[in-house]
Amino acid sequence: MASAPSTASPRSLSGLLPFVRPYRGRIALAVLFLVLAAAATLLFPIALRGLIDQGLAPGAQGQRLVGLRGHFLELFAVAVALGLFSAGRFYMVSWLGERVTADLRTAVYSHVLKQSPEFFETTQTGEVLSRLTTDTTLVQTVVGSQFSLGLRNGVMGIGALAMLVYTHPYVMSLVFAAVLGVVLPAMAFGRRVRRLSRASQDRVADSSAIAAEVLNAIPVVQSYTGEERETRRFAEATDHAFHTGVRRTRARAVLVAFVIIANAAIVLWGLYRGAQAVMAGQLSPGQLGQAALYVVIFAGAVAVLGEVYGDLLRAAGATERLMELLAARSPVAPPERPLAAPPSAGASAVSMRGVTFHYPSRPATAALQDFELEVAPGETVALVGPSGAGKTTVFALLLRFYDPARGAISIDGLPIRELALHDLRGRIGLVAQEPVVFSTSAMENIRYGRPSASDEEVVRAAQAAFAHDFIQALPEGYATFLGERGVRLSGGQRQRIAIARAILKDPPLLLLDEATSALDAQSERMVQAALASAMRDRTTLVIAHRLATVQQADRILVLDHGRIVEQGRHEELVAAGGVYARLAALQLLA
Repeated sequence: MASAPSTASPRSLSGLLPFVRPYRGRIALAVLFLVLAAAATLLFPIALRGLIDQGLAPGAQGQRLVGLRGHFLELFAVAVALGLFSAGRFYMVSWLGERVTADLRTAVYSHVLKQSPEFFETTQTGEVLSRLTTDTTLVQTVVGSQFSLGLRNGVMGIGALAMLVYTHPYVMSLVFAAVLGVVLPAMAFGRRVRRLSRASQDRVADSSAIAAEVLNAIPVVQSYTGEERETRRFAEATDHAFHTGVRRTRARAVLVAFVIIANAAIVLWGLYRGAQAVMAGQLSPGQLGQAALYVVIFAGAVAVLGEVYGDLLRAAGATERLMELLAARSPVAPPERPLAAPPSAGASAVSMRGVTFHYPSRPATAALQDFELEVAPGETVALVGPSGAGKTTVFALLLRFYDPARGAISIDGLPIRELALHDLRGRIGLVAQEPVVFSTSAMENIRYGRPSASDEEVVRAAQAAFAHDFIQALPEGYATFLGERGVRLSGGQRQRIAIARAILKDPPLLLLDEATSALDAQSERMVQAALASAMRDRTTLVIAHRLATVQQADRILVLDHGRIVEQGRHEELVAAGGVYARLAALQLLA
C-alpha cells in the first residue's frame, strides 16, 4: 500500500472517536479530575496573595504567627487536593490509553485478516506490523497522556486568563496580544513538523517491511550468502528513516526553542510591568505575586500546548495510517443476506461455469478463460498441467479468495457468492503445497482444523496422516513446541501435520495442492493410503505435478493457459497421445 502525501492534521484524530466513545463514563470521570486539578492549580496564586498581603502584614507577633500558620495550611490543602486529583486524572487517562490502543490494535488486526489476497499483493506484511506497533504506540501516548496534558493546560491557560481579566484586565490584554504573537507562528511552523512526522513514520515502516521479508526467508538469504547485502539494504532504509527523523526533530527543536524563549519574554515582561505598578503604588506585593503566578501558569500552559501540539501532529499521522488500513475494503464482499446453507453431509458437488478470471496484479493475462468444471459428489478429480496453467487459481476461486470477472461457481448447488464466507470455507479442507505450521504445540497445530476436537480425535487424525509416530518421538510428544513456521520439523513432517489438520476438519470437499510433494517415497506411499482413506465418501480435487500420485483419480483434467485441453482417466489420456501423454512420457518413462 503506497503512502500518499500526508494531509494529516489534529482533525485526523477524529478517527479514534469510535474507539473512545464506549468509555464515555471513564472519560467524564477523567475530565472531572482534570478540571478539579486545574482548579486547584489556579487557587495557588490566590492563597499566595493572602499569605503575602495578610500573613506578612504588620501586626502583633502572635496574630501574625497564627495567620501565617493558617495561610500555609491553606496552601498545603490546595497541594493535597492537586496531588489527589492529578493522581486520579493520571490513572484514568492512562487506563483509557491502554484500553483504546488495545481495541485499536485488535480492530486493525481483525480487519486485515479479513482482506483478500489482493490486499497483500500491494501491502507488505512488515508495513502492517509497523502500523500495529509503532503507530498504535504513538496513539497510546496521545490518548493516554498528551491529550489529557494538553486539555489540562488548556483549562489552566483559560482559567489564568480569566483570573487576569478579573484582577488585572490591562495586564491580561497585553499578555493575550503577546501570546498571539507566539501561537500563530508556532501553528504555522507546526505544519512542517506534521509533514515530516508522517514521512518519518513511513520510513520506519519501510525498514520494518524489509526486516520482516528477510527474516521470513533466512534459509534462502544464508544459502545465497546474502547476509551482508541484506544488512546493507536494511541499513540504507534505517539510515533514510534516521535522516527523516532528524529533520523532524530539528523542526520540533526550533519550534520548542521559539515557544520557550517567547514565553520567557512574556513572563519577564509581565513581572517588569508588575514591579513598576508596585513601585507606583498601583498594586500590592500580594497582587503582584498573584498576577505573576497567573502569567507563569498561562505562559507555561502555552509552552506545554506547543509541545503537545507537536505530539498531536505525530499521532494524527499515525492515526491517518491506521485509518487507511481500516478503510481498506476487500473486493470479496460477503453477501448482505447470505443463504441459510444446510449442514454439509457426505460429499459435495462442485460446478464452475464459464469462469474467466484475471489476477489484479496481471490484468492483461487471463488465469482462467471460459473455464468449465463439473465434479460429482464423491469424485476424485486431478488437475495437471504446466506451471501457470491455472490449477491453483481453481482452488483460490473455490475458496473465494477472489471473485471471477465472469461466470458462476457453486458448491452443492449453492452459489458461493451468496454464502457466508465462514460457511463456504467451513465446507472445504485445504492442504497447501507449502504447509503452514504455527508457533505452538503439535497438538494445537492439528487441532487448528477443528478447535473443538478432543485430544483423542487429534491423535486419530495424526495416525491417519502417519504423523503419530514422529510426533510421539518428539521430546514432549504432542505438547512439543514446533518453533516458528515449524523449523523443528522436516518438510515431510510439516506436510503430514497439515494433512492431519485437514483430516480432523473432515470437510465434504478436500483440496490437495501437491499434498505429498515434500515426502520421500516410503512416506508418500503411507500418506497416499491415509489420503485415500480420508477421501472416501468425500469430493477431492488434487493438484499434482508428479503424475504418479494421480493415476488412480476418477478423472484427470489437463489444463493449459487457463483452459481444460484434455480429460479422462490415466490410461485413456496416455493412449490419446496428447499433452498428458507427453508429460507422462517425461516423468513415468524416464
